[in-house]
Amino acid sequence: MKIALVAFALAFAFSIATAQTVANPAPILDQLVQTHYLREVALSPDGSRVAWTERIFEKGRDTGRTSVMWMTTDGTTKPAKLGEGESLAWAHDSRRIGWIDKQLYVATTGRGATGHALTKLQGTLASPVWAPDDTRVAVLFAEHNVGGGPLHAEPVETGVIGGAIHNQRITIVDGKSGVAKPVSPEDLHVYELAWSPDGKTFALTAAPGPGDNNWWAAKLYTLPVVGGTPSLVFTSALQIAQPSWSPDGATIGFIEGLMSDEGATGGDIVTVASTGGKATNRTPNRRTTPNAFAWLSATQLMTIEYTPAGSSLGTLDVSTGKSELAWSGEESVHEGAWPNISTSRDGKTVAIIRSDYQHAPELWVGPPKALVQLTHLNEARKPMWGQAKTITWKSDGYSVSGHLLYPRDFDAAKRYPMIVWPHGGPAGIALPEWPEPALEPAVMAGLGYFVFQPNPRGSYGQGEAFVRGNVKDFGGGDLRDVMAGVDAVLAQAPIDPARLGIHGWSYGGYMTMWTITQTNRFKAAIAGAGISNWQSYYGQNSIDQWMVPYFGATVYDDPAVYAKSSPITFVKKVKTPTLIVVGERDGECPAPQSYELWHALHVLGVATELVVYPGEGHMFVDPNNKRALIERAAAWFDKYLR
Repeated sequence: MKIALVAFALAFAFSIATAQTVANPAPILDQLVQTHYLREVALSPDGSRVAWTERIFEKGRDTGRTSVMWMTTDGTTKPAKLGEGESLAWAHDSRRIGWIDKQLYVATTGRGATGHALTKLQGTLASPVWAPDDTRVAVLFAEHNVGGGPLHAEPVETGVIGGAIHNQRITIVDGKSGVAKPVSPEDLHVYELAWSPDGKTFALTAAPGPGDNNWWAAKLYTLPVVGGTPSLVFTSALQIAQPSWSPDGATIGFIEGLMSDEGATGGDIVTVASTGGKATNRTPNRRTTPNAFAWLSATQLMTIEYTPAGSSLGTLDVSTGKSELAWSGEESVHEGAWPNISTSRDGKTVAIIRSDYQHAPELWVGPPKALVQLTHLNEARKPMWGQAKTITWKSDGYSVSGHLLYPRDFDAAKRYPMIVWPHGGPAGIALPEWPEPALEPAVMAGLGYFVFQPNPRGSYGQGEAFVRGNVKDFGGGDLRDVMAGVDAVLAQAPIDPARLGIHGWSYGGYMTMWTITQTNRFKAAIAGAGISNWQSYYGQNSIDQWMVPYFGATVYDDPAVYAKSSPITFVKKVKTPTLIVVGERDGECPAPQSYELWHALHVLGVATELVVYPGEGHMFVDPNNKRALIERAAAWFDKYLR
């Protein structure tokens, strides 16, 4: 099958290279690569210093590397580079900072400071955390493993499949000598860790390997720092993430919810005694979705949440249940699904990276209710697309929301084509944010399209019940929500209903494949890394554990619930010209899923093309492939919607 896919990739690679496009994305992309993309902010415990990472572009191309930057929060120093890497972690002394760049690096901040490698380990390191006394650093280390997680390209497997498993283990690194010692068991893959305030115990989320697949079955444990057998603290029927100790060490908090992607966290804030026992949901019936939190005291939390329109920051008293809103905006404080926010030890200072469709990322610092812009790195960046509006509508009794991007140089006297852009997940959310130099909604708006990003049931932003709205119903209620949103947009914007397109990636790619089997209202479609057949997908992907909470059973126990939501079941209804794109080594949404739909459409005589990008995983990393993808997408929509 893999040989066939590569052959198709080569056969179609130049199929529309000479197409006459009406709109050229190159000028927009060339401007976007001049953006300072700030991410992963980390505030020192005393609030005096802030660090962040920043993507590195060379010769107009994303290198895939990131700079580690820092400055003082009073603005008396200019941003300075410490090195390259990610996973920032301040020491408790607020002067030293660690990060990962294949090895663990440490630097003492100051004029002219640079980092030095503390370790010489063979494998993959992640998630450094300093001990309370700053003498050691705990990292997650997978010996001999060079993988990057489920979003990256899967290794080429031959011979006996499912052999050696290199679990990620808690490893303690001496802060002076760099000597490393693993302390968690070999047969347990650790996803997250937190060091207790007294320095004696770890809290961790973990499951037996393989790590990419079993995150959805992870449990909460504690483990003595000296090593030994983990103690089970909590088992969830859903997913858990972000374990964190209360300052008095008596309680461990975490987020529990229906999550479809590791790292894309959303749900309710739950606490449990560090010795185990009954867990308590601290945000029941929440109308927003907590994404991250930080302990300010034994009873007070700072929360970061998704809202129907964007993001918010507030506090939660776990003893009374009282919440107080500090800030909310129609913007993103996230890098994808990961929060770009950090708090000082006392909670009086917050560092946050903010962006929306009209403002490129900048760093803001200060009290939660009085944030002040600290950096001005992107003042020269101006939007190359039109305004953005938050749209709300009713569907099956739900109040649903989304974002509508206007085309560049909008003229109210004209009628425009529109692209509908369902997000990935399904537990995800479309947020107003400055775009990447890639296939992004704002880029297509810059090419003259309205772009509509709905957040139907199954999305974050409206609480856990809303997230669970598409359980055992993929493509049912969520598609009704999307189409009701399309009608709501058509009623208020000058859009030609005869020139509608749809594009999505991952679950959005599935929604694209599904939608064209349910309606012929769309005149062009682009399905990126989609899923055409849930039954065959179950046996092909590398993360099948995520599916059981959504479908209620494995495909072997209840094949019918998988078949009823599969585009391939209804493929003979498709009339929409469809471009299908996927990475050759995508483990989350494997290429055979795209081939299966392409083959059906090809046999049925529907206009279609399949492009398999060599070497890519679920998340494209090659800058040439990223640019080629948007050029191909622009040409496809131009051909059918202009």
